[in-house]
Amino acid sequence: MSGASSLSGEGRVVALCGGVGGAKLAAGLTRVLGERLVVVVNTADDFEHLGFAISPDIDTVLYTLGRRADKERGWGRADESWRFLSALGELGGETWFQLGDLDLGLHVLRTQALRAGRTLTAIVGEVARRFDIRSTILPMSDDAIRTIVETPEGDLAFQRYFVERRCAPEVLGIRFDGASDARASAQVREALEAPGLQAIMICPSNPYLSIDPILATPDIHKLIEAAQAPVVAVSPIIGGAAVKGPTTKIMRELGAPATSQTIAQHYRGLIDGLVIDEADAAERDLPEIAVKVTRTLMQNDADRDRLAVEALAFVDELSHKARVSS
Repeated sequence: MSGASSLSGEGRVVALCGGVGGAKLAAGLTRVLGERLVVVVNTADDFEHLGFAISPDIDTVLYTLGRRADKERGWGRADESWRFLSALGELGGETWFQLGDLDLGLHVLRTQALRAGRTLTAIVGEVARRFDIRSTILPMSDDAIRTIVETPEGDLAFQRYFVERRCAPEVLGIRFDGASDARASAQVREALEAPGLQAIMICPSNPYLSIDPILATPDIHKLIEAAQAPVVAVSPIIGGAAVKGPTTKIMRELGAPATSQTIAQHYRGLIDGLVIDEADAAERDLPEIAVKVTRTLMQNDADRDRLAVEALAFVDELSHKARVSS
């Protein structure tokens, strides 16, 4: 951290992000930082469905930062309609994964572009430009990595577990097929190696399903370990539970208490600081890690922007302490 400088400068901030929860903070960060923000998004949830290449976390981030997301559901596009899905069901087709009529446009475009030989990174960059997103959005890799959930029923591809089975099966373990052979894209590597890198932020996404796949890519993990900038995580736990999704259930089934201390231990050796909610203030004294206590629940844009500002101010504090101690 000794090389980090004030966030009032012009250096980049890299955020690691999954779907809904992480995208909320990423939206706040992009309004604060604009072009200085690079969002590296989990792609291990990606899969092929009905012949379409689907990238759920990528699309959630694109729709959220592009101000096209359905705010009530937290995923998909606003003002969505479902005539395609209805017609498919009438014909006896698979309808367990919801594909909205507006959403199909992105899936068709991505599928055609991938088949034509374009990289996912290039495709996402073009969509972000068309959505007038100021920040850079990058898939964690252009190589295929797939989350597999190990259950008593056998191995389940992530979307089968998450959407079709609604997270019902017990989780015995999670693995990321293809991760050991995958490489960070040149753009992700450039962002993490940038001389002016000022912070790496781990968004409050599910650590096990959204952030771990990013960290399972060997060169990304090594680049974060080697970074001279502070690495700060925002805990997804508030008052002993996750706000949304299966995080709490998975932690319980894996024998990990749903506490901010568990999150700190999960990222041990990688992060310099952890942002936790006021409801968990009793956990503020964690060994070997700085803690910032604030309100982390993001119910609207004002909450997202406030948390982004406070998390970045925390990074500034860590940078200052590092400079003083050196």
